[in-house]
Amino acid sequence: MLDILAITSPIFLIIALGYVAVRQNIIAQDVARGMGAFVMNFALPALLVKTLSGRPIADIIHGEFLIAYGGGSLIILTIGIAYTRFIARKSFANATLQGLGMSFSNSGFIGYPIALQVLGPPAAIALTLCVMIETLVMMPLVLVLGDSANNNGQGRLQVFGKALKNLCKTPIIIAIFAGLCLSLTGIELPAPALKAIDMLAMSSGPVALFVIGAGLVGLKIRGMRVDMARIVTGKLILHPLIVFSLVWLMPPMEPVLQIAAVSFACSPMLSIYAVFGQRYGHEGLCAASLMIATSLSFITISTALWLLDTTQVFGPMP
Repeated sequence: MLDILAITSPIFLIIALGYVAVRQNIIAQDVARGMGAFVMNFALPALLVKTLSGRPIADIIHGEFLIAYGGGSLIILTIGIAYTRFIARKSFANATLQGLGMSFSNSGFIGYPIALQVLGPPAAIALTLCVMIETLVMMPLVLVLGDSANNNGQGRLQVFGKALKNLCKTPIIIAIFAGLCLSLTGIELPAPALKAIDMLAMSSGPVALFVIGAGLVGLKIRGMRVDMARIVTGKLILHPLIVFSLVWLMPPMEPVLQIAAVSFACSPMLSIYAVFGQRYGHEGLCAASLMIATSLSFITISTALWLLDTTQVFGPMP
């Protein structure tokens, strides 16, 4: 267990550092948001291009991983929406948000830095696959469900088309497309470009963790304890368990990818969860759930990695 804590503790110390820096006004929260924009628009895209461009396409696309992680995410999304709508009797927009919180991991800001410490370079392949699922499947689906439930006067197909159009403009999707093209064609970028991409990629992990901590400043818990408990439990416990079950049932894949799928699922929800909440009128619930899940994830991630290491169900840790 001490070996696992040696991996996870520095990650959450950087998150705590980001929180303290903004809390003590060492860095303004607007500056921290700018750092987050840097990670999303430059550092993570650079990491994806670096990962994809230097590998054959067969080493990048792993169907078993996509099915296990994507299937697990869709299952918990469905469970979360169905339970919240029909048993908890919440609005469909509220149910969609709760399902989103249970199923959409913070792959780039928390999942990848942790997987990188545990697994090394293969974590970048897992990040790419997770991003494919989350941005090409989960994000459009949630936007369609949420916007349709919010009665914005648009049909589902219109909302879906608009969501895909906007996603195609995002740097992360452009980076995945560019990296896959380089992988398929075998084209090599000039050395100066590769060096710049490598420098940007190396900054993605620590800056992302710092931004997570900074974003927790000012979030408050106001009532809604039952809803928060449902979202946090679904994200930190049910999502990893479902993904683990599917990974275990799938035909064998590389052990590092099996561990990566579970570790990414253990991450708390995406850092812009509160932005989605604001879009559908539930910002307080989403912000409070994000704060609780991020805080508790130190315990759940460390425990999950310890169990995987102790049982060696997918083989020994690298």
